[in-house]
Amino acid sequence: MDPVATFALAAHGFAVLVHDVPADSWDGPGLGEWDLRSLVGHASRSLITVSSYLKTAADHEDVTSAYDYYAQIRGYASNLGASDIVERGRQAGRDLGDDPAATIDGLVSQVLGELTDAGDPLISVIGGLGIRLSNYLPTRVFELAVHGLDIARAVGISFALPPDVLEEATALAARIAVAEGHGEQVLLALTGRAGLPPSFSIV
Repeated sequence: MDPVATFALAAHGFAVLVHDVPADSWDGPGLGEWDLRSLVGHASRSLITVSSYLKTAADHEDVTSAYDYYAQIRGYASNLGASDIVERGRQAGRDLGDDPAATIDGLVSQVLGELTDAGDPLISVIGGLGIRLSNYLPTRVFELAVHGLDIARAVGISFALPPDVLEEATALAARIAVAEGHGEQVLLALTGRAGLPPSFSIV
């Protein structure tokens, strides 16, 4: 699958979902400490960061795959702290303004325009890590897919991920599990031979 094409499917699907959010749900529950606006704001950062990182250039490749990105970023996220991550989501939610759907439409249009003829540059992402754009975009597809499902569940609306997006996100989740030493556990669960512990997560 072409990384840009799959990212575009995920971005457009996310935008459609945001348009479907009921007007009275924005201040309601989202995920964990986030209200819905903050959750959508956090998800929107998957669009914003691509735009931001396209303006950077790395001189060394620290991350060689999408699943390696999650393995390396875990330590950075731990050092950043949960409270900082929560606040970033809240600020991103505030940045959506009075018309979140229109803001998301604008972000999608902007980033997809920037990706046209962008090639596959070596970009500098969070923590100063160098990664190819083609390896970074699947991580944003994953985030948009997972948080899209979070948003739909929070407000009780249906949301069908595009098949290519669902396939890429699910496959990446399995690869992350293997990279983190949980591959056998996940394989047994997926084949009905064992269950996963409560609150098990690969991210």
